[in-house]
Amino acid sequence: MNSNHWHILGAGAMGCLFASQLVEAGCRVTLLLRHRPEASSSSLTVDSENSSNELTVQLDHAASTGEINHLLITTKAQDAVDAVKSIAPRIGKQASILFATNGMGYAAAVKAFMPDNPIYYATSTEGAYRLDTLHIRHAGRGITRIGSAEGLPLPSWHEDWRKTSLDCQWDDDITTALWHKMAINCAINPLTAIHQCLNGELARRKQLKQEVGNLCDEIAEVSLAAGFDTTAATLHEDVAAVIAGTANNRSSMLQDVAAGRSTEIDFITGYLLRTAQKYSLDLPHNKNVFNKVLALGL
Repeated sequence: MNSNHWHILGAGAMGCLFASQLVEAGCRVTLLLRHRPEASSSSLTVDSENSSNELTVQLDHAASTGEINHLLITTKAQDAVDAVKSIAPRIGKQASILFATNGMGYAAAVKAFMPDNPIYYATSTEGAYRLDTLHIRHAGRGITRIGSAEGLPLPSWHEDWRKTSLDCQWDDDITTALWHKMAINCAINPLTAIHQCLNGELARRKQLKQEVGNLCDEIAEVSLAAGFDTTAATLHEDVAAVIAGTANNRSSMLQDVAAGRSTEIDFITGYLLRTAQKYSLDLPHNKNVFNKVLALGL
């Protein structure tokens, strides 16, 4: 059994997927729940195309006791800072904090009250969705990139991830990967939420296709100014490819709006707009969709 014990904040699809993989790799895994669980452990079910796998994970309440030395955060971006604050007294002084959360901008707030803890990031193209509580479907294989935006070296705990069946890679330039994913999300997610449509409609409907193009023009401009040259050069093609490859998907932002939940707009388009301000760039199309999503009142 691997000696590393991972605590995971967020029991959604990706949190459960990563939990199952780390358990299979020999790690101890505890899911930290908002409400006190009825039992100290539970079965976690992962369905895939040809199989269904059940594993046992430990359950704990976020406000419980016991030191945390390896923390994985898979909550929504808007919940990340409060989630870490809720367990801050339990986090060891040198404990690693690994964010696997959409968008950008939340980690700076965490660093402000936990300045000594090394912070890492993970971005993944694995496909997973929730079927029920602690029951997910692993719907597609991808790549999981892990890295440090602070130039920290490869940590010893990365071996835990290498032992999983996921394609996990250490990325020395994780900020570029995070920006690229955020840029694509900026072009797709807000429009699907506003127009209540599947991703594929953004390519099929002429008006929406033009809106995507307008957003991409502005996102590319900011990307270039911020030093993300590759994203700027390939954004139109990459967004088109993602729309085509996920044509039948409902974006996470659309799902949040449909369920009456708050969205990640402030850490996706909002972060883009804040970055644009640094370079005195005006993004009228992105500002428009940002305000429209805010106007949904979520």
